[in-house]
Amino acid sequence: MASPNILLIMADQLAPHFTAAYGHPVVKTPNIDALAARGMRFDAAYCNSPLCAPSRFSFMSGQHISRIGAYDNASEFPASIPTFAHYLKSLGYSTCLSGKMHFVGPDQMHGFEDRVTTDIYPSDFAWTPDWENAGDRIDKWYHNMQTVKESGEAMATFQIDYDDEVEFAARRRLFDYARDKTKPWCMVASFIHPHDPYVARPEWWNLYEDADIDMPVHPDYAQDPFGQRVLEGIEAFTKPLTEDEIRTARRAYYANVSYFDSKVGALVKTVEEMGELDNTVIIITADHGDMLGEKGLWYKMNFFEHSARVPLIMAGPGVQQGTTPSVCSLVDMLPTMVDIAGGDDTMFGTPVDGRSLMPVAAGGTDQRGDAIGEYCAEMTGHPVFMIRRGDFKYIHCDSDPAQLYNVVTDPFETTNLAADPAHADRVQDFAAEVQTRWDTKALRDTVMASQKTRFALNAAMQAGASEHWDYNPPSDAAHQYVRNHMDWTVVAEKLRFPST
Repeated sequence: MASPNILLIMADQLAPHFTAAYGHPVVKTPNIDALAARGMRFDAAYCNSPLCAPSRFSFMSGQHISRIGAYDNASEFPASIPTFAHYLKSLGYSTCLSGKMHFVGPDQMHGFEDRVTTDIYPSDFAWTPDWENAGDRIDKWYHNMQTVKESGEAMATFQIDYDDEVEFAARRRLFDYARDKTKPWCMVASFIHPHDPYVARPEWWNLYEDADIDMPVHPDYAQDPFGQRVLEGIEAFTKPLTEDEIRTARRAYYANVSYFDSKVGALVKTVEEMGELDNTVIIITADHGDMLGEKGLWYKMNFFEHSARVPLIMAGPGVQQGTTPSVCSLVDMLPTMVDIAGGDDTMFGTPVDGRSLMPVAAGGTDQRGDAIGEYCAEMTGHPVFMIRRGDFKYIHCDSDPAQLYNVVTDPFETTNLAADPAHADRVQDFAAEVQTRWDTKALRDTVMASQKTRFALNAAMQAGASEHWDYNPPSDAAHQYVRNHMDWTVVAEKLRFPST
């Protein structure tokens, strides 16, 4: 049997809580809902770092961020690390990336055969945090509450421009695959929405009314030290939000979730028009979530559920309809995609921290699941770790008290059980696991050494020491559409789909 195609559609900063597919009563996501209705919905999927670039590097490589040095949004993703794109290409697939992956470094492909758009964020070391001055706010490029205060409607934004291009380029390449059916293909279409700024076009904004927008369930400021540092960093204390500002931001976010959902619908429709729907595994996910005002927090950068959990829905050949509570994370996507493509772990060139989710997607039970999270970026001066296993989540940072939550009975993490005598043994076991898994002091030293190196390199690069790394998609107008050296009737027949 021929290997199925793979269409992976990724959102940026989409918490599953804010989709109808995961039960939200207001947000409209009909296309994601339809995939969930015929596929498997994973109800405990997590990112491995609640920040864009580190999360995506783990997703691409199947490895945790401390293994590959993917500490923050300015960490280089080394070309020597195999990704699922490398493995799928080895298995005979055509591979294409349309959209954001926030690659940092001179390698802007990482195994993809084709890349049909540029990225939306810088590819250099400019966004490096500074743990030697961990309490200082990074003003030039960092989030603050002014972003939330400016939420609302617009006809165009740089994010809308980008996502419209991502959709167009992905659909165009999918039809190229339809015209040439010699290989299975993997298309990764990665959008920036619903990432802040929370600004939506009118057709999506008008899907909602202010009166319908639910407010944060627990809006009071987070009390844990890490949460307090993030609140300070995003200027939540000095630029407090009014209820109207919170409602407007959430309405715009919901609108942009629906906008992203429309992109899902457009790509799924394209696959259907290709005649490949029954032979394509479709995967919906995101790089991390968004707190959207819970605990007074916005954006990501913490391990609370709205920040750390991601949607994960799979549909297509070999996938059963249903839901699963099996805990998993984005490092599981590499072995899953290799499994779909007919490969196995004997082809892995480096250690892989995840496992294939296809047995679960096929309807099996899985008691092995866990999710490991690591955060080594801004708003902290020490690594922060998360272990989610069973019903419990444990959060550790050397500078902070431990946190333990039963996220099944306490999904908004209102009660820290770490000091509860009834959970003393569990806390001790988790603490021992942290000590076994990580040398926290050595990791902190490594992170700070990496930052220092990148500061020096960035200064030199800003002074002109290197060509920029921002990806420039190749384009040759002399061979596009119809030109003098072509017979237009031949071109018309070649590019018509279906052919006459």
